[in-house]
Amino acid sequence: MIYPLSGLLLGAIFGALRAKMRGGKLFDLLQWGAVFAIIFGLIGLFILIAIERSYV
Repeated sequence: MIYPLSGLLLGAIFGALRAKMRGGKLFDLLQWGAVFAIIFGLIGLFILIAIERSYV
């Protein structure tokens, strides 16, 4: 399952787009992308753990 990786990618894109819409510079785009990538990656990890535990 690749939920955490998908979360990282979607989070980075979403964070960068959000910073771009607010008029951010390059480092703003990178920071917001990194923060949202971490958040979405953790959400994906918890989803993966929940799915794996439900098969027991």
